[in-house]
Amino acid sequence: MRLVVMCSSEGTNFENIVTSCPEIDVVLMVYNKKDCGAAKRAKRLGISSCYIKSKDETIIINEFKWARIDYIFLAGWMRILSSRFIQAFPDKIINIHPSLLPKYKGLDPIQRALDNGDEVTGCTVHIVTEELDSGRILMQEEVGILPHDTIESVTRAVHQAEHRIFPKVLRNLNISGE
Repeated sequence: MRLVVMCSSEGTNFENIVTSCPEIDVVLMVYNKKDCGAAKRAKRLGISSCYIKSKDETIIINEFKWARIDYIFLAGWMRILSSRFIQAFPDKIINIHPSLLPKYKGLDPIQRALDNGDEVTGCTVHIVTEELDSGRILMQEEVGILPHDTIESVTRAVHQAEHRIFPKVLRNLNISGE
């Protein structure tokens, strides 16, 4: 399987994919924020990476088609992809979202769960469609919210859950050839 990962921030999910799934060929990591942690991780891990502005989707589409990728994993890509981009790779774009979808689509889902007094939150890996955070769910993991939890402690717990389920989804896609 040939995989591209798209990142905007620290890149911990990207690094987790590379280190925990050596059987997967991560051919490229694209990032849209200069000097983000993901770029530094790619360099350290020996993975090809490139900076492309989010608005330059034509360049990204052409690059991905040239690389003959099987899947695109969004690992902290903090931009909404256009319909054109999504249609160029139908059912091939996978996202991880820090909530138990369909609850709390969009921004700040962990804070929204805390603000609403939820006892549980979690993360979801799903297929990207043109409707925000609404594609077919591939896997979820719940994370309990305790009375003393803070945004930082819940965020850490959700990231740990993401690190567990993202590789599982990758392996399932690699085995099933979905």
